[in-house]
Amino acid sequence: MVTKLIPEINKVYIIEKYTLLHILKGLGGIQVDFKTYHDWNDKIIFLEKGQYIKFLSENFIVRKIEFPDDIIFYNKDVRVLFKHLIELGYINFAECEDCQKYLNDTVFSDHVNKIIDVSSEQWFWQNPFQANKEEYHIIFEVKDIIDRKYKNNLSNEQMSRLIKFNGHNAQALYKNKIGVSIKSLLHQKRLLESKKEVVFTDKSIKEIAYGLGFKDPAYFNRQFKNNSGKSPIEFRKEFDFARTDSFIRDLYDLLENYHKEEHTVGFYAEKMSMSIKTISRKVREKLNISIGQLIRQQIINTAKSLLAYEIPVNEIAFRLGFEEANHFSAFFKHQTGLTPSEYKNKKYNH
Repeated sequence: MVTKLIPEINKVYIIEKYTLLHILKGLGGIQVDFKTYHDWNDKIIFLEKGQYIKFLSENFIVRKIEFPDDIIFYNKDVRVLFKHLIELGYINFAECEDCQKYLNDTVFSDHVNKIIDVSSEQWFWQNPFQANKEEYHIIFEVKDIIDRKYKNNLSNEQMSRLIKFNGHNAQALYKNKIGVSIKSLLHQKRLLESKKEVVFTDKSIKEIAYGLGFKDPAYFNRQFKNNSGKSPIEFRKEFDFARTDSFIRDLYDLLENYHKEEHTVGFYAEKMSMSIKTISRKVREKLNISIGQLIRQQIINTAKSLLAYEIPVNEIAFRLGFEEANHFSAFFKHQTGLTPSEYKNKKYNH
């Protein structure tokens, strides 16, 4: 089913069906499963049942497609879109002509499996972990096992027996291609599900600990605090998904209003009545990004929007507060790897 979503700021949207999200308009970050992302531009995001997403600022417009359960895993290649390993599952929309054609021309088609097929083809073409098809199947078979068995407190020996694949060394494959160990991935899965239980249920911490396979609630508390920096009770209280975080909202409002002329951290610190050290710490804690990166990303996003029109690069530079066009071009290339002209030619096929 295809719908238009205008999300509320800071509202938690629990994903109840396998879902495609195409963000058409918006400013700021999104949060998925306790991780904040700012690089969602020109991407199609795929979310699995049980994940959540929330939008950290206003004015987002999102195209949302929900898929019937029975079409998703008819082909194991499709797992690469929904079963996320270390980052958010996405494809580069700007590089996928078939995806653009589907969403532009056949958005109300009942044949929603078509967008799944072209998206999985695009994902394999992107090849984010530089692996071959056989290696990817092993990687995602292991992920399936982790998703099913994470509560079982498996020993290394038990896990090793479960992940034997025709002589392939799955442990080495994960280290080489994903950059993490299988044990670490299992640990991350347990921590993620722990956080969800803590903030999205009213269960006692003891009940959560036992439900996740911990024999000792005190040990669960220590593990949770070691990995999240907060006790389960503190984490539950701070997340408080019914409450809008005014710091994040106010900061994004300032960025939207002033980023074209104000590029320094000091300006935003003064506007927020904070020291540079305090605002830097709070942004890092809440958004997992530096405030300098946040400012630069906002400038780049506006620059990309302006490049869609026939506006000379020197005028864009002036609009964005750069004294010289070559300073803007150097800044743009440093941030994106392309000059403004190269980006425009690649993006809009001029």
